[in-house]
Amino acid sequence: MILENENITRIDLDGKELILIGTAHVSRSSAELVKKVIEEEKPDSVCVELDAQRYQTIMEGNKWQDTNIFKIIKEKKSTLLLINLAMSSFQKRLAKQFDIKAGQEMIEGIQAAKEIGAQLVLADRNIQITFSRIWHSLGFWGKVRLMVELIFSIFTDESISEEDLEQLKSKDMLNSILHEFSQKFPRLKVPLVDERDQYLAQNIKEAPGSKVVAILGAAHVPGIKKELFKEHDLEQLTQLPPKSMLVQVVGWSIPILIIGLIVFTFITNPAMGAKQSISWVLWTGSFAALGTALAFGHPLSILTAFLVAPITTLHPLIAAGWFAGLTQAYIKKPSVRDFENLAEDILSLKGFWHNQVTRILLIVAMANVGGSIGTLIGGADVIRLFLENLR
Repeated sequence: MILENENITRIDLDGKELILIGTAHVSRSSAELVKKVIEEEKPDSVCVELDAQRYQTIMEGNKWQDTNIFKIIKEKKSTLLLINLAMSSFQKRLAKQFDIKAGQEMIEGIQAAKEIGAQLVLADRNIQITFSRIWHSLGFWGKVRLMVELIFSIFTDESISEEDLEQLKSKDMLNSILHEFSQKFPRLKVPLVDERDQYLAQNIKEAPGSKVVAILGAAHVPGIKKELFKEHDLEQLTQLPPKSMLVQVVGWSIPILIIGLIVFTFITNPAMGAKQSISWVLWTGSFAALGTALAFGHPLSILTAFLVAPITTLHPLIAAGWFAGLTQAYIKKPSVRDFENLAEDILSLKGFWHNQVTRILLIVAMANVGGSIGTLIGGADVIRLFLENLR
């Protein structure tokens, strides 16, 4: 019988023995522990904190050369892809620091399960659904703040000792991290941690056999221990929440208000109306162009952002960044080498800006953020000129 370990939790539930292993995704000792537990416990099922997409990625590598960057932008998935790359950047840098493959403990678990003939269960929720639910749960400023935090995480060159990494798996350290995380992004914690705890717990309970080993990131273990004793609707946890009516009303009300104020001013004072229009064009176009320029966009991409922003900012369903990104992709179409080097390039700030794929994603994100800032300033100036005209 394997020696008890603070990262191993045993639970008896409805005639099943559930063995939860809390791991760090770039820890060599975690990978060794996973292999040892499975070989000695010989479970009927092994649950891993992966979905089908991440399972294929971790076993076969990202087939980035098959990626259609135009399709990603048109399907409005560029921001989600950028978030995915940014979130994996820090983990991959740590993995490189310790000369271990990120997710090695999952690979060990998958291989050990095959060796003993255990059923492999991909227990986690689809990553795209998780990101979509995160994005839907954040307000405008929450999205901006998250993008800023993620971009800064790309820039950091912070290293960590292996001893510190192992301490991250302890319960005290874990609780303090989650507490800090929930304070900074309280809405983000629910879809990223809490809902996945519920999803993972339900799949672990339903795994076939009387003995189940579950390989989990340490952050999920405390929550899963509680959720195992509850029933959860997996279908509900995979649905995208509908946009609230308030968000849709506000999204359309602001452009209607701006257009209404400019039209009214034009009727009463054409010169002032023209001044409003110029102000709107300059503020929205300039900030969208500035965002594109900061992402080192091509001059034509910068010009595109400037030209389309005054229009796209008046329509809640389109964005300047999409047009700037498509222009950049057309002019500087990523090569096969860009896709092949993507996993390595996201490890550094220079790589993020140098790789044509990530540069396009940054252009989309930063042009959209710039256009949003320009909308706030330009809208305020339109209102100021309207009030000035009434005097």
